[in-house]
Order: sequence, then structure tokens, then C-alpha cells
Amino acid sequence: MSVGAAAEIKQKLDLADLIAESVELRKSGASFKGLCPFHGEKTPSFYVTPARETWKCFGCGRGGDVFSFVMEREGIDFPEALRRLAPRAGVELSERTTKEDARRKRLREALEAAIAFYHQVLTAHPSGQPALDYLRGRGFTDSTIETFQLGWAPEAWDALSKQLIERRGFRAEDLEGAGLAARRAGRSSTYDRFRARIIFPIRDASGGATGLGGRVIGQATDGPKYLNSPATLLFDKSRTLYLIDKAKGAIRRTGLAVLVEGNTDALMAHQQGFDNVVGSLGTALTAAQVELVTRYAPRIALAYDVDAAGQSAATFGATELTALVGEIERSPYRGRLTDVDVVRLPDGKDPDEVMRDEPDTWRSATSSPQPIMEYLIDHYAARFDPRTVNGRSRLVDAVMATLRHVTDPVRRDGYLQLLARRSGVEERVLLETLRRPEAPSVLRSGGRDGRGGPGRRIDLDAVMATPDALDPQAVERALEPVESTLMRLLLTQPGLHDGLRDRLRPDDLVTTPARELWRAITDFEGAFDRTRFLDGLDPTIAAIARTLYARIDPLPEREEDLRLELDQCLLTLERRRLWERTDYTRAALAEAEAAGDPEALERLRHESLALHEARLELDRRAARTTLLDTRRNTAHHTPTPAGGPA
Repeated sequence: MSVGAAAEIKQKLDLADLIAESVELRKSGASFKGLCPFHGEKTPSFYVTPARETWKCFGCGRGGDVFSFVMEREGIDFPEALRRLAPRAGVELSERTTKEDARRKRLREALEAAIAFYHQVLTAHPSGQPALDYLRGRGFTDSTIETFQLGWAPEAWDALSKQLIERRGFRAEDLEGAGLAARRAGRSSTYDRFRARIIFPIRDASGGATGLGGRVIGQATDGPKYLNSPATLLFDKSRTLYLIDKAKGAIRRTGLAVLVEGNTDALMAHQQGFDNVVGSLGTALTAAQVELVTRYAPRIALAYDVDAAGQSAATFGATELTALVGEIERSPYRGRLTDVDVVRLPDGKDPDEVMRDEPDTWRSATSSPQPIMEYLIDHYAARFDPRTVNGRSRLVDAVMATLRHVTDPVRRDGYLQLLARRSGVEERVLLETLRRPEAPSVLRSGGRDGRGGPGRRIDLDAVMATPDALDPQAVERALEPVESTLMRLLLTQPGLHDGLRDRLRPDDLVTTPARELWRAITDFEGAFDRTRFLDGLDPTIAAIARTLYARIDPLPEREEDLRLELDQCLLTLERRRLWERTDYTRAALAEAEAAGDPEALERLRHESLALHEARLELDRRAARTTLLDTRRNTAHHTPTPAGGPA
């Protein structure tokens, strides 16, 4: 999609009307306010300002434009938000995007047809009876089977293909593209990918079908026990969580996502009313899955085997997950992931057994999961005997590898105290050990595929797409003027990036395109290379970047002048945030006065005074920056000779 389409969407849609569909808004001065849909609150702190085309929650800190609201509400990325809003705004997509969307729609239709066929076989055909008996024997009710559209894939090689091609008008290419069928080697005919398997439909966060999961019954040896759809235009296993569409509301409400390994575990959880549970499709947790689940909650609880050393490809690596928390705390994604815990279940029992037979045990275990560092200390204390010198040494070495990644000093101190008690080593000695240089780790070297293989399986990388056309006027409409100046500086002057991450967070920017561009800049690894950077961007964001690169109006030549320009941009953004907060406080003061609430009045007056002082200080900083800029310009200006032209 082009930048022009993105700008036109923003121009044509009424932000307040769109938000009012999911938030009850009432007028408050020049703004509207309501209860924030993204965190629980009793007093409204969510404001929509139509004149600025922005929304802001002063409780949880979220805010932005029309795109960011849809992204937060639906748990989708920027390109998908563009696609969703385009029809509503009456905006036509580019020909390439239109063709791709039509292709996606056709593949979804094929998947939905396959899901309906497999469900019919399971529930109404004799060949599906053994699978139906198996599911009932595992404790699944007919209501669950119906609600989640479970199915049975017949053992025949082409039962689905014949049904969809001969009776539903799909082509073999559609079935291949949807991951439902595969081409026979050296032949034009296809065969069904899923045969003699229970079928679990897999959907994205919005409920759209993306793929299938298949499980054999009993101990069948023809192929793997679990089989997921191959990678397609719709399906990427590393970016998918089973039942995320059903779980996202509960995850957001509870602030916690519980992850299980298998589809049946997740399914049983939802049947038993534990709706904040998702399945990782039988693989190790990936960076993309972490990103997906933390759109809704900052805490993750792992409810199956945790591999303490992070060695196994089929389990979670405690070390790298703890390291990820530290990475995020030092990144623009600060606050997206605050806790990784482990759900401790009775020995020898699978999650679905506990949910079904001992729901109170499951409820207690998931409401009070064990922090992953505590789990590690317990794990290694049981593995290495702390009563021996060698055991104590190995216990401390094993735990320190992960403890070094805990950035919160309070937590780190608590874990040191716990380790001292479990190991018998004095805290003073442990602190000395902690301060020693860290040995090189395989987790920093990068894995086979950067996602699920050994090495760095979990990081903060984002996957972007290809460039698009330039549209200078559309860019001016898509970004705020200060953002346009700031992003151009950062794109053309990579030397300005150093130290800026701590001064500029994505949420400090107003528009979603500017936030996406800044995230892409901060995520870029290695020396900044324009071509490689542009090649890794989403089409719309790439078009914005290329347009900013193409601007011909001059920038300052000297580094000190460039940094002054950067500082002025940051001051402008800070001033905007202060005025937003001031407007909010003024409205709250008026309401407190009308309600006759003396405590609220006192608190808000203090806050109003503090904001006034902050604005004065900001004005003084801006004046100093402007004065310094003026002095430098004057020093480098050559006066016109007397008698010369005016």
C-alpha cells in the first residue's frame, strides 16, 4: 500500500467515531473521554482529541493515532491495520496490494472450506467415529468440538482435494497455496497433506483461518505425531499461537498469558474456563510469538517443561527468556515484557490432566507461578549438591549465567539472597562472582534461522517487506512536521543515533508511521546501510523513508548544528506531551470543582503547578538552544560590504 493511501485513510476517518465503537465516550471540553479499553480502570483517563487526531490514556500511557488504536485493539501490525481501515475509508489499495489481498482472501476461503469439510467428517461420517470417540475419551465435550470446529482428515490421499476442486470450484493452486495439498513429484496431480489426523483449525488474532494442526490417534507411525501447515502466505508457525483469537481478551484482562505446548492442552484450558491460555504449536517460543503475546499483557507464564540451559529445540530456554527481559528493558519496547514465570504442576501430570481433573490445582498454580530465576535456583540446587564444594561451585556458576541478565537491582538483590541461602555461599562472595566479566555465550552468536534453532532463538528483530513509490505530499500528511524533520535527520545522519535510544521512545512520537520508522532504525543491526535498511521495511514505511531521503532542502553541514536541530525536534515533542498532560489536568480540575472534591482539587492543583514549572523549564531550555544556534549562525555569517546591494 502506498503512503498516499495511508494518509488518505487518516484524513477520511473520524477517530472519535471509530473509537466510540468500542469505548463509551463523553464530551470533555474540546476532547472526549472514557474508560481505557487497554487496562482496567474505574475513573476515565482515556482521552480522544479530534483536532489533533490523537488518543491518549493517562493511566497506562498508551496513545497515538487511528492506526495505533486499531493495532492495540486488534493485536495486529501496521500493514494489517492499513489493510483493515482502507475499505472503511473508501480508499483503494495499489494494484499489487489488491492482488495480494485477493489471493489471501481466496486462500482463507479454501481453509474455511477445508475446516468445514473435516468437521463434517468428524461429526457426521462413520470414518470419523474413532476420532470422535478418542476426543470424548480425552474429556472434550461435543460443545467444545463444535465451538472450535475440530475435524477429522480421512485416510484417503485426495478426499479433501476432490471435494474442494470438484464441488466447490477451487483450483489445485489454491489448495497448495493454503497448505492443504502438495504436488506429487514429477506429476501435475496433488495429494492431501493431512490424512488420518484430528484437525485443529489455527487462526490469527482476528479469528481469520491461517492454517491447520493435525494429530494422529494413538501410536500411529506414518509421519510425525503432530503436523502443522507448511509456511504459506497466511501461515508462519513462528508467528502464530494457537487460540490467540479466543485468548487475547482474557490475556489483556488478567495481564498474564499462560503458554502450553500442545493444541489439546490449550483446548482443554478453554473448555475449563481458563481463557488466558495459548499454545505454541509444539515448538520453542520464538521472538515473534513473544511480540504477539505481549501486545496484550506484559507477563508470560510457561506451563510445560522449561529447559534450564536453553539447549533443547523443543523446550523453553530459561536463560534466553530472562535475557530477553533485560534486552527489552534496555530497548524502545520497555515494559512490553516484565515477567517470565514457570507454572509448577504435580510431577508426572500433563497440563490438560490437571485442568480437567484438578481445576483448583491449575487455578492456584497459574495464579501464583514461580519467577523463572527462582525456578532456576531450585532446579540447579536439586541437580548439584550444595553440601559439597564442587556442587556449590557448579550451582553458582549455572545460576550466574542467567542472573547477569537481570537488570532490575531490587530483583537481582533478592535472587542473590535466595541463592546464598540455597547454596550456602555468602552474599559478598556471590556479588564478587556476579561482577566478574561474563564468558562468551552461544546466545549472542545467532542461531541457524534466528528463530527456533540453537543459538539466539529469541531477540527483538522485526520482519519487514519491500519498498514502494515516493509521495512527498502524502508523507507530509502522514507525519507531523516535527516528525518529518526528525526522521529525515536520523535517516540521513546515522551518527545522530548514538545515545538517542534513551532519549526517544516510540511512544514519544505522535503518528504510527513515525513510530514504526524509529523502531526499524533502532532494530537495525551493524553499521547503518541505506540499501539494506530500506530493503527490510514494510512497503508503506519504506516509501516514507525513501521520500525523506529524496528531499532536496538543505540540512546543516556541521555536526554541532545537526545536533542542535535534533535537540529542537526533541524539545518540540516534549512540549507537545506537556501540553497534552496540561489539557488533561485542566479538564480534571474543572470536574473536581464541579463535584466539590477537595482532595482531588488539592492533588490536581499541585500537578498543575508542577506542569507549569516543567513548561517554564522547557521554554528556558528551548531559549538556550535557540540562542546558541543564533550565535553560531552569526559567527559564521559574512556581513554585506558597505555600499553593496541590500
